[in-house]
Amino acid sequence: MTNIDFLHELFARLLITYRELVSYVRDYEQVVNAAGGTFVNDHIAFRTFAWQQPAAGISAIARPFEALGYRAAACYQFPEKHLAAQHLEPPAADLPKLFISELQTWQLDEASRNRLARSLDQHRPPLATGFLQQLAHVEENPDQGEELLETLLAHLQRRPWPAPDRSDVLSVSGISQYAAWVLLHGYNVNHFTALINAHGVEELATIEKTVEALSLAGVPMKAKIEGAAGSRLRQTTTEAVVIDVEVTDEGQSTTMPWTYAYLELAERGQRVDPDTGKSGRFEGFLGPQATHLFEMTRRT
Repeated sequence: MTNIDFLHELFARLLITYRELVSYVRDYEQVVNAAGGTFVNDHIAFRTFAWQQPAAGISAIARPFEALGYRAAACYQFPEKHLAAQHLEPPAADLPKLFISELQTWQLDEASRNRLARSLDQHRPPLATGFLQQLAHVEENPDQGEELLETLLAHLQRRPWPAPDRSDVLSVSGISQYAAWVLLHGYNVNHFTALINAHGVEELATIEKTVEALSLAGVPMKAKIEGAAGSRLRQTTTEAVVIDVEVTDEGQSTTMPWTYAYLELAERGQRVDPDTGKSGRFEGFLGPQATHLFEMTRRT
């Protein structure tokens, strides 16, 4: 098993769980298949907290991917939301980009930090350096591939702290809906992204046509498309699904409904490389647009 094979299998397994939870993904796939188009995943987004003791943040998610060949391409700041993000490029063209963001918790008020601390102080141990070394050399130890895969899946899909208290979730949600989301969902996938450019059929050739097709199929969509026609990047999303999430209430285990994930649509335009003067597809991200997309998981 090469690192590329490992990553393909990892993303396929993540997509299975994501598809099960986010019904709009299945609706999108039906629309694309009916039109004879192709679904290519442009990027996957993850969220986390920047935390000191125990240490957590972008690196907690990025490092295993870096061990497998991903490389940081750009950093982004969202000061009004107290967020920072990093965009990682894949080691092969047929793999998705990654967009990993973190909440800069030191910018929150002390009461909110204390509520987060009740969960984050119980954060499980980080992935061991030895595990990262095994990932980096997965080609040399193919018999370990499935075990490494299961460990990394658990790292991403299982919340890294015990179920939070309902009152903590509701309280921090009033300060930061992003904080409440991470408190409930941990490092799980926030969204996959369908690349409009890859559809390959006139019926879904633009983001407007795709939004119209999904709307006709009964999929609730974001009211606005971010980015003007002909610009470097245009984005929109389905609404986020609501799922029941485990919490505690006065010491008793229970659940509460909360927003989980959505499917993003991205249409990439052309840009001119200032160094070479050559035109090519824009593969980065635009901070102002991402700011609006963060809001799609707000619980009303």
